[in-house]
Amino acid sequence: MSLTLIGEQLTAVVGSVFFVVGFIGNGINIFIFSGTIVERRNCCSFYLLTASIINTLYLCIILIPRIETATSGIDLTRSSRIWCKVRPLFTGSLPPMSLTCACLSIIDQFISTSKNFRLRQYSNMKLARRIIIVFLIIWIIHGIIASIFYEITPTRCTSSNAIYAVYTTVYLIVVNGCIPILIISIFGWLTNRNIRQTQVLANRQADRQLTKMILMQSIVVVISNMVYGVNNVYRLITTGVTKDINRQITENFVTTIVTLISYFYSIGSFYIFFISSSQFRRKVKQQLLFYRRQRNQINTI
Repeated sequence: MSLTLIGEQLTAVVGSVFFVVGFIGNGINIFIFSGTIVERRNCCSFYLLTASIINTLYLCIILIPRIETATSGIDLTRSSRIWCKVRPLFTGSLPPMSLTCACLSIIDQFISTSKNFRLRQYSNMKLARRIIIVFLIIWIIHGIIASIFYEITPTRCTSSNAIYAVYTTVYLIVVNGCIPILIISIFGWLTNRNIRQTQVLANRQADRQLTKMILMQSIVVVISNMVYGVNNVYRLITTGVTKDINRQITENFVTTIVTLISYFYSIGSFYIFFISSSQFRRKVKQQLLFYRRQRNQINTI
């Protein structure tokens, strides 16, 4: 069995599992964090809610067509000029917006756990909404620009603009890789230091649990982005290298594996939160039981 066929089967099977697992997990996240925002007006929960919505859209819009292509062999990006243009709009806006929310959540935890009262004032819902709106506009514009350069070629839907190709590589390595990793690593360490240094925060179980959730999620973001970034660096370095067909097939197979790994953050946040936080587990059970009781009451009526 060729690596190309194995890659297609992995995308179809593993991708399908990822979609179901991710859709359920993100759906529960949306349900839980919506209630948390109403109860506590917590900025970090707002960022996590936004990330869960973005991740759900990403799985539905990007992963499902990828699974369909691997299953049926029909690639809409090669046959539909509209989809060839629309897909880069989503790939250029949804993933960076999700990563932005991950960075904002850890930054907010640093701010909210700081000893500095003035700094803590920046952790408020009014500012959080404005920040999300600004970044949404930025990344949507980024996606629109990406869609301009994509056209259907005889082999695939791609950009033939050399300058944009260089920008894409730099963007994937720096903006989508190094910057989020640095932000999450630095602010994760600073947040952990804040909690250790402040006795009041150390005794506040809810804040400690939330911080633990964010830090655990951050580790997954770093791992998935680092693997994706290393693969992009390799492809950039070997761009001018003449490769035989076997090497191209092997590299495409590795890229398939790396792409699947990059979905870890989009599908795994709920399960990370559930494993790392007893309070989150309790909240999930309470909300699901409450929802079940409500349905039973409606059915009885």
